[in-house]
Amino acid sequence: MNTFRTHSKFGSKRRRFNGRDFARATNKFSSKKIDISRFIAESATNTVKHEEYISKYRFADFKIDQKLKNNIIKKGYDVPTPIQDQAIPLILEERDLIGIANTGTGKTAAFLIPKINHTLLNKNSKTIILTPTRELALQIEKEFRDFSKGLNMYSVSCIGGTSIRKQFMDLRRNYNFVIGTPGRVKDLIQRKSLNLSLFNTVILDEADRMLDMGFINDIRFILEKMPEKKQALCFSATLSSEIEGLCNKFLDSPVKVSVKVRESSENVDQKTIKSDDKVGTLCDLLAKDNFKKVLIFGRTKHGVEKLSKILKMKGFIAESIHGDKTQAKRQRALDAFKGNKIRVLVATDVAARGLDIDDITHVINYDMPGTYEDYIHRIGRTGRCQKKGTAITFI
Repeated sequence: MNTFRTHSKFGSKRRRFNGRDFARATNKFSSKKIDISRFIAESATNTVKHEEYISKYRFADFKIDQKLKNNIIKKGYDVPTPIQDQAIPLILEERDLIGIANTGTGKTAAFLIPKINHTLLNKNSKTIILTPTRELALQIEKEFRDFSKGLNMYSVSCIGGTSIRKQFMDLRRNYNFVIGTPGRVKDLIQRKSLNLSLFNTVILDEADRMLDMGFINDIRFILEKMPEKKQALCFSATLSSEIEGLCNKFLDSPVKVSVKVRESSENVDQKTIKSDDKVGTLCDLLAKDNFKKVLIFGRTKHGVEKLSKILKMKGFIAESIHGDKTQAKRQRALDAFKGNKIRVLVATDVAARGLDIDDITHVINYDMPGTYEDYIHRIGRTGRCQKKGTAITFI
C-alpha cells in the first residue's frame, strides 16, 4: 500500500508545463502564480451556517404558459435557484442581461424557460445559444427537449465532431433554437446554411470559457451577423474586461445579475497529495469503498488516454474523454459514467467543461490545473445539490 501526505506548499523542485500551458498564458489568469494552499479547505457544510437565499418566486408564480409550467413540474422543479429567481423575470421582460454565477447554479433553465415561453407567444421566434464545448451544447439540448416537450418547437445542434451534412439538412427544416459551438456555427454561416439575420435572440453561455478557449473572434463574427434589434444574454462565472467590452458593444443597456457568492463550493473538502508513485497512489485511492464515482483530470489528451488504459489494466472500470475522441465515443463514455456503468472517468479540461453529472463523490487533479480558474471549474463537478464531495490534487 502506498502512503501519502497532504501538503500546502510547493516543494523545492518546480514542475514544468508543456507548450500548451504556455500558450494559455494569453488569458489574464494564466500569469498568476497558483498558491497550493488554495487547494486545501475543509468542507463548511456542517461547521458554518451560511445565510440561506430566500427566493422571491416559485416557478408557479412566473408569467409563463401553463403547458410550460407543467413540463417544469414534471422535472421536479418548484423553487428557483438564485440565478433563476432573478434572471427569469428580467428575460421575460425582454431585457438584455449579464448573468454572473458559478457553474452548476441552474443557468441553463434561467435562459431556456423564458425563451421557450417567448417562442410559444411568437412561433417565428429564433434563438441561437453559443457554448464552449460539444458536451455542454448537448446538455442544453437535452434540457430544451425536457422543457419544450409537447410544445411543437424544435432545436438544431450545431457542433463539431458530428456530421455537418446532417446539420445542413436539419437547418432546412422548421426550428426555433440553434445550440452550438462557435467554430461550427461560424462554419455554417460561411457556408450560407445559417442566416442569423432571422434570429431575434443570442445567448452566450459560459462566455469566460469561450474566451479562454480562443473563440473571441468567432463570437464577434457571429454577433456581427445578428440584427441590431435583438435580445442578448451573456452568462459567465467571471466578468473580465474582454467580456465587458463584448457586452458593451453588442448588448443594449444590460441589467447585471450576480449571484456568485464564493469561488469554490462550501460542500467540497479540498486536499493535496505528494507522491513519488502517482499511479500507485491513485490506484490505492480508487480501491477505497467511498470512492464511488470519480472524475480524474489530466493535462493532455495523450496523458488522459494513457492513464485510462493503465487503470483498466489495473482492474478499474474506467473510460476517457478528450478532444481526439469522436463525439460518439465521448458521448458513450459520458452516458456510461452518468448511468453508473463505469466508476472512473478520466478527462481533459476542455472535454469536461460544463459537465452536469449527478453524485460525483471525488474529483482528482492527477495533473495540476493550468490556472486557479481551471481548478475551480474542475472541483465544481462534485459537491453539487447540497451533497458533500472531495477534491484531491496531486502536487
